[in-house]
Amino acid sequence: MIKFDRIKSLYMTFQKRAHKILELLETYGEVDIRQLANHICVSEVTVRRDLNSMAAKGLLYRTHGGAMKISDVIKPVSFDNKAEVNLKAKDAICKRAAADIIDGDVIFIDCGSTAFRLCKFIKNKNIKVITNSLPVVNELQHSTVTINLIGGEVDVTRQAVHGTMALEHISRYHASKAFLGVDGITAEGLYAGSEHEADNTLAMAAQTSCTYMLCDASKIGKTSYLKFNDLSIVDIIVTNYNGPEVNKFESKGISVSSVTV
Repeated sequence: MIKFDRIKSLYMTFQKRAHKILELLETYGEVDIRQLANHICVSEVTVRRDLNSMAAKGLLYRTHGGAMKISDVIKPVSFDNKAEVNLKAKDAICKRAAADIIDGDVIFIDCGSTAFRLCKFIKNKNIKVITNSLPVVNELQHSTVTINLIGGEVDVTRQAVHGTMALEHISRYHASKAFLGVDGITAEGLYAGSEHEADNTLAMAAQTSCTYMLCDASKIGKTSYLKFNDLSIVDIIVTNYNGPEVNKFESKGISVSSVTV
């Protein structure tokens, strides 16, 4: 267990508390709320509020019960090998989607493994990317792309930022295009593997002029854990699927752009 020396101050300002929190993160990489409250001699409520405020400013990353140092979070990850599944199809889909992105665009990219593949096709574009995906940040940080990382609580396993603060962050911006993924899509609606992912998808779709769903053929006609919306938020589906579901999508006014692998 990390042992901290207690700071004897009942009237420490937010700025001083934030400075101490950053010092501790620099030393230990990750800290929890209880340890910080004990160290700074304030309530856990105050620490939680401080961490949320600092996360919104991009000073740290919120985890469940604490915070992590930024440099320990933004690093390459494998998506548990999800990004390697249907790789040729995902690259063909993202190459086609990237053709619609022009200099000056502001775009959302979510934390899905397919949307991540979009990065390789946009590195030389003069655009702004708003994302909750830490791997996307890592992939684009040495490119011509300007990055706006959504603040909030970090899911270390998923390498994504979720939660109330993330939704508030998204609501402050507007994008010309959003490039999103889902666990499944049918003529009846959209499906996600978690409420967090569904919430972020809905929030980004609400703040964009055009929503692209990037779906390899394995996602078409598939249902999963949570049906979170109908197809009304979708403008364009880019996919390598060319079966009967295409007609159903088009009958709902959705443009389907099919690619060949």
